[in-house]
Amino acid sequence: MHLFFELRADIVTSADRVPTNLRTLLILEVLGKSDQAMTATQINEQLGLPKQTVHRLCVTLEENGFLTRPGNAKKYQVARRLRDLGSGLLHNSRDHIARHRILEEVAEEVRETVNYAVPGESGMNYLDRVETDWPFRIQLPVGTSVPFHCTASGKAFLASLSPKKREVLVASMSLAKMTDRTLVDPQELLAELGEIRRQGYALDQEEFMEGMVAIAVPVLDPAGRFVAGLAYHGPTQRLALSEALERRDLLVRAARKLTKALFQAD
Repeated sequence: MHLFFELRADIVTSADRVPTNLRTLLILEVLGKSDQAMTATQINEQLGLPKQTVHRLCVTLEENGFLTRPGNAKKYQVARRLRDLGSGLLHNSRDHIARHRILEEVAEEVRETVNYAVPGESGMNYLDRVETDWPFRIQLPVGTSVPFHCTASGKAFLASLSPKKREVLVASMSLAKMTDRTLVDPQELLAELGEIRRQGYALDQEEFMEGMVAIAVPVLDPAGRFVAGLAYHGPTQRLALSEALERRDLLVRAARKLTKALFQAD
């Protein structure tokens, strides 16, 4: 989850004019806007701060779980604690109200449970949810973490990555066989992810749980980067995949409304 701040490093004309307590936030802003890991030197190219200061702050952020260096490389990227912070800021702001209302609108149309899930360390985390009013429903409450490889939202996230990053992440995952329909062959999964990227939506065809199907679309930030998966699911006794596909445009429109609600200027 990328974290956005209203601070603007590009208006700073002198490193001496940057308050000490803002320098860490500026580093996080640069990384939050980047679609790839960066060295401390690359980060500082956009800030113009003292080199030793940037290196020291990056080390401190890594030691405290806000940044990480995969494989002990020189490049930093956002870590779980910072993603959790970003999710918390969105959840506890007025954006949560707008987001939840959009989920309610979708739920009113589809009459099934609607989820808003964000990528976490080892799977998709349900950040928001509107339950169906049917007595028979599948319980996956807010806070639940589900696998990437066999859920609609998880596959929507994986498909949003570049082909190379997809390959690396899929190769690193344990493709647990949750049902007889779960794709556990990496090449088969990668082929499906390529199709998902082209078509703009992902399906769960009883791959995570027998008797449950789902459809998901990506929620993007203004730069076109994946923020969350918007999905709805239901039992096969009540929800057919053909019906879900007929309503995918409803999800696409809702995802666009979420982008506007979450990222429009004040």
